[in-house]
Amino acid sequence: MSWAQPAELSKLLHLPQEDWLPRQAAYQQRVRRYADPYLARRSAGRKHPVEDFLFTYYTQKPGQLLRWHPGAGVVLSGPEAAGRTGWKYYRAPDDGELAAAGLPAGTPAVTVDVGAFLLDRREALRFAGIILSGTAARPAQFGCFGLHEWAMVYRQDRFELRHEYLRLRLGPDRTDQVVEENRIRCSHFDAFRFYTPDAVPLNSLEPSRENQRTMEQPGCLHANMDLYKWAYKLAPLLPSELVMDCFELSWRIRAMDMQASPYDLGEWGYRAIRIETPDGKAAYVEYQRAFAAESQELRHRLLQELTRLPQAMDTAMGSESPATSAPQPRKSSEGQP
Repeated sequence: MSWAQPAELSKLLHLPQEDWLPRQAAYQQRVRRYADPYLARRSAGRKHPVEDFLFTYYTQKPGQLLRWHPGAGVVLSGPEAAGRTGWKYYRAPDDGELAAAGLPAGTPAVTVDVGAFLLDRREALRFAGIILSGTAARPAQFGCFGLHEWAMVYRQDRFELRHEYLRLRLGPDRTDQVVEENRIRCSHFDAFRFYTPDAVPLNSLEPSRENQRTMEQPGCLHANMDLYKWAYKLAPLLPSELVMDCFELSWRIRAMDMQASPYDLGEWGYRAIRIETPDGKAAYVEYQRAFAAESQELRHRLLQELTRLPQAMDTAMGSESPATSAPQPRKSSEGQP
């Protein structure tokens, strides 16, 4: 069944095969720079504490990432395009859509089936809009110093060992001391949920899945890494080059995040950002500010793509007002802030 395109997509862009095949090849070469070493390591049973993360923590697999999509509102023509009619959320355009793209009736072509995507994944699209717009509107916070990674190994001898193949740079006792000497202020639930049980009450905020939409803020490394997650979850509506821009930003953030972690990554060629020192904290904030600025640009690009789909975005951008929400402090046992 064919579904109507939103009005903003009624003017379809045509990409002939001689234009889109090279673009697809360039994109796939870009992906293979990251995916091929990961697949080789996986086959050999080896691990990498930085470069495996985006393929193991997130649900997008290398084969899925390798599929190039032009995004919504584009007609791909040519014999190679016709093979995509079997891909999820793709279909052959009707004669009216071919005419809108400047093509004669019967031209072998394919386009993203926006209507089918909206039917199946409207809530995912809506939630992504809430998270992205709310995060973009809040002030960035730069006082966490990457201590979330330290809280994940706090007193870990009492609990399940995390990353058993990695050595703590300062040893377990000094690592625990760093956690106890610093204020822990993580606003991101998907980092907070990996804290050891003893570290949970040390966090001055209470992030949860329920308050995620009001707590995420653009200074958070994990919120900025998650731009990749929101981008790939909206495939194939988004152009794959934008998804890959988010991937590469997440890749660089992950490297910095682990440099500031308690682990010794010298074996993999990563120099530590010693956040237990004043100079290390200052270096961390400098990186964090740069990533926040870059992430905000990508966040706005994602939102621009989503606003081309008003049928799904009306609720996300209108009925909620996440922009004014700020992270809430953890309350004491007496109920006071």
